[in-house]
Amino acid sequence: MSDYHPPLSDMRFILNHVIGLDKLPEHPDLGALDDEMIESVLTPAAKLASEVLAPINHSGDQDGTILKDGVVTTAKGFKEAYAEYRDGGWNAVPFEGEHGGQGLPWLVAFPLQEMWQSANMAFGLCPLLNQGAIEAIAAHGSDAQKEQYLEKLVSGEWTGTMNLTEPQAGSDLSAIRSKAEPQDDGSYKIFGQKIYITYGEHDMAENIIHLVLARTPNAPEGVKGISLFIVPKFLEDGARNDVLCTGIEHKLGIHGSPTCTMQFGDKEGAIGYLVGQENEGLKYMFTMMNNARLSVGLQGVAIAEKSYQHALAYAKEREQGTALTDKSKRVPIVKHADVKRMLLSMKANIETMRALTYEAALYLDLANQGDKEAQARVDLLTPIVKSCGTDMAVEVTSIGVQIHGGMGFVEETGAAQYYRDARILPIYEGTNGIQAMDLAFRKTLRDQGEAAKAYLSEVEALLLDLNQVADSKIVSVRHGLDEALQSLSMATSWVLGKGMASAEDVAASSVAYLKCFSIVAGGAMMARSAIAAKQQLENGEGDESFLNEKINTAYFYATHILPQALAHAKSTTEGSRAVLEARF
Repeated sequence: MSDYHPPLSDMRFILNHVIGLDKLPEHPDLGALDDEMIESVLTPAAKLASEVLAPINHSGDQDGTILKDGVVTTAKGFKEAYAEYRDGGWNAVPFEGEHGGQGLPWLVAFPLQEMWQSANMAFGLCPLLNQGAIEAIAAHGSDAQKEQYLEKLVSGEWTGTMNLTEPQAGSDLSAIRSKAEPQDDGSYKIFGQKIYITYGEHDMAENIIHLVLARTPNAPEGVKGISLFIVPKFLEDGARNDVLCTGIEHKLGIHGSPTCTMQFGDKEGAIGYLVGQENEGLKYMFTMMNNARLSVGLQGVAIAEKSYQHALAYAKEREQGTALTDKSKRVPIVKHADVKRMLLSMKANIETMRALTYEAALYLDLANQGDKEAQARVDLLTPIVKSCGTDMAVEVTSIGVQIHGGMGFVEETGAAQYYRDARILPIYEGTNGIQAMDLAFRKTLRDQGEAAKAYLSEVEALLLDLNQVADSKIVSVRHGLDEALQSLSMATSWVLGKGMASAEDVAASSVAYLKCFSIVAGGAMMARSAIAAKQQLENGEGDESFLNEKINTAYFYATHILPQALAHAKSTTEGSRAVLEARF
């Protein structure tokens, strides 16, 4: 198994030169966040990721988790690793100081989360779900609920879960049947079954706080009748609540993460506490889901990065064939043109999505300060980050297997694990088809394209900046981005025009539209990266080899990936009827 080396140089470059730490609001205690402070966070996080989490990734995949008598035992080393993660204060990084958090911005938290997910995605899912529970209670819980739960959830002493899906419902939350019966003391008794509950039961924390969607008596039908409840594994008096893990899924990947079937109210009813108002549960749950979707896109970046590192190490070691220009000796496969192409494809896609995801984190931070334009931007970017980041992860990890050749198809090399782990990402937290519908209908049509047009205008301005750079590769980036932007503008106009006449046409073209938008957004990030690298070179700053590599990666993206935007734009504007007229 190859080691994991957190890509700190790329993270620093994006934070400092592409996104801009100086755009962050000042920390209430630390003031402006500078390079030195960020470095003091990144370096120890990298040590935990590479030396503690990564070494138990493969063994966790092999060992899996064990369920016996309703108790889940995690893979060897997970419990100890979680204790080190928790005791180091890492769980508290992005949360408010009022409840024991460190109050650092999401733009700082995302590189840390990327490291946890790269090193060991199965492990990283536990704090990811906990993050969502914290956000929902902080945003919608009563003062008493915040006082009771948040400090221990923020510290990581307790962990949280999201309980949405039921066997008959899937992504259709209007079909939820779990019941919540009001009690005289103001609590509720919860009855029902939830499936696919990540870390619904485990041995790493003292308590598990379940956030559960259920219906109260006489609630309206459909999504308007869903309420949100806090259901602890252990109650305040230490008694075990009537909630039980009855099964764990045998999955394609993420074997170290227990994916549980949870039974609420198998006996007298699980005691739960209403969050906010009755029938507002779906709105509250989306507080968890929207930010979680950005984090899932980040998971895509993370697992793709690990796959890339693994494939690159193998390509440098594996000798096979000779160079076309010198038949006298065998060479490592990294010298072959097609392997170079595959590695560059992995690298360009990862760096593109890392930058785009970090930019979404910046806008999230600004939105949290009340910036309405920033909120509109993070809303627009969320389905793009989630879908493009996760589709990219499947593609990149598949290429990682391909670079290994036949050895990639056997488990011993470890390449297959990244592909297996990545495959869940386009599915959970809203399938990527749902993300495409979200972009087309909620994020484009709902405001008559205002947010989308504002983004396109920014890319137009970026083209003017590219015009000022004298570099042949960056000239190609400019031409590629200009052409792709015109295609996206055309596709956006089509969506806005069709949306008034035929929602079905828009639905049938939404995935193509999202892909077109994602590729252009990625091209904009690559262009900004190339400009920043060129400026540093001209100023005699930074590592020359690293910076030239940045420019070449942007050039590769412009010549190999950006042209795909034109095809997706054509599918958007011309492909809907073929879908709608199909008969199955």
